[in-house]
Amino acid sequence: MTKIRTRYAPSPTGRMHVGNLRTALYEFLIAKHEGGDFILRIEDTDRERYVEGAVDIIYRTMAETGLVHDEGPDKDKGFGPYVQSERVKSGLYMEYAKKLVEKGEAYYCFCDAERLATLKQTEGSEGKEITKYDKHCLHLPKEEIEANLASGKPFVIRQNIPEEGTTTFHDAIYGDITVENAELDDMILIKSDGYPTYNFANVIDDHLMGITHVVRGNEYLSSTPKYTRLYAAFGWEEPVYIHCPLITNEEHQKLSKRSGHSSFEDLMEQGFVSEAVVNFIALLGWSPESNQEIFSLDELIKEFDFHHISKSPAVFDMTKLRWMNSEYIKAMDDDKYYEMALPYIKEVISKPLDLKAIAALVKTRIETFLDIAEKIDFFEALPEYDTAMYTHKKMKTNSEISLEVLKEALPVFEALDDYSIPSIEKTCMELVEKRQCKNGIVLWPLRTAVSGKQMTPGGAYEIMSILGKEESLARIRKGIELLTAATE
Repeated sequence: MTKIRTRYAPSPTGRMHVGNLRTALYEFLIAKHEGGDFILRIEDTDRERYVEGAVDIIYRTMAETGLVHDEGPDKDKGFGPYVQSERVKSGLYMEYAKKLVEKGEAYYCFCDAERLATLKQTEGSEGKEITKYDKHCLHLPKEEIEANLASGKPFVIRQNIPEEGTTTFHDAIYGDITVENAELDDMILIKSDGYPTYNFANVIDDHLMGITHVVRGNEYLSSTPKYTRLYAAFGWEEPVYIHCPLITNEEHQKLSKRSGHSSFEDLMEQGFVSEAVVNFIALLGWSPESNQEIFSLDELIKEFDFHHISKSPAVFDMTKLRWMNSEYIKAMDDDKYYEMALPYIKEVISKPLDLKAIAALVKTRIETFLDIAEKIDFFEALPEYDTAMYTHKKMKTNSEISLEVLKEALPVFEALDDYSIPSIEKTCMELVEKRQCKNGIVLWPLRTAVSGKQMTPGGAYEIMSILGKEESLARIRKGIELLTAATE
């Protein structure tokens, strides 16, 4: 069998969209599942959309997601250059385009923008305006073509698609697809600036690099017949095509930049874990044979079978991603978790508190690292709060009872020097025993007083231990002051 070779061929036009990351991931998994090679190729021939620094984003994203390439611009294994603009300089694409011209499979086109504008036509119920070339230059006399070229007249090279018959290609997900040749346009292969179009360079490079499997979004299904005709014109074997379903938002609309989470970097900035994002994106259009949902990258390599990719659109379910991310955070090594959580904690806490203890409190209570701030901000400063929080029907406590408890607890904690969790717990239980009440009667008012919040990541013991004696007492006194004013 031929060794499987896949490629991820991004255009450096900005942040990496999750759809592009899914393509990279699937290409990586297909290659690694079969012990093949995964190649990185930079397709930078669209100079108008080129963004400075975008190549660095590609490398950084792939490194952070663990998608290590076997070949690429930094790892030449004899198929380079792996950057299309560098390949252009060698005249490679023009050479292959001219071969097609000689075969009658392509032709020079000298039409200017003014003439092309006259070919525009409205198509479909939505009134979409398209330009379908009328093959005008296909019929130019050889002498005129040579004269135009000799005089330096601007030209493009177009693919010559038959006007009759059909073209059929096979996709691993969609099966055989046949289109009428009359529906296909004579696409441009070489632009007037001498650069190849994305579609043409793609085919040439995939063949020369020995690519066996090509993964892309199903929006490219309509372009594939043109690729098929190019492969046939050169007498080359086509790769296996694997077209993936569209990724939509919860409203079933195409995931766009406006969603705020359409790129990998967006998700990193929102406090997600790269491993969770990879796991989640793997399931956007692919299903394992089992009901397993949490996969390491190694497990994905073992389980991934591209035949299980769906045709149906995949919904980017943020609720599911947040849940999955929380599972990764819970399972994370404590030291790694603390290292990742620390920057988020320091954005909120400037006081000399035990930040490691604060981090440990929220580890099982957050879905993303951005959730940390709202859960720990009360450690930095006691927020203003309503004394109605001291009333808890289930615990059968209210403002009056809470005031009694805090007044009774204050001198006890003033006399306490050991503010460790066991010591605070022992003191609280002694108060419970003394009052002959349920634990909540003592713990609810204390936790409310020292946090000023309805919900906290820890109980009174943990909070008071982190705050220390001085701050805990100050907050208990504040609680007594507020309750006294409210009950008078």
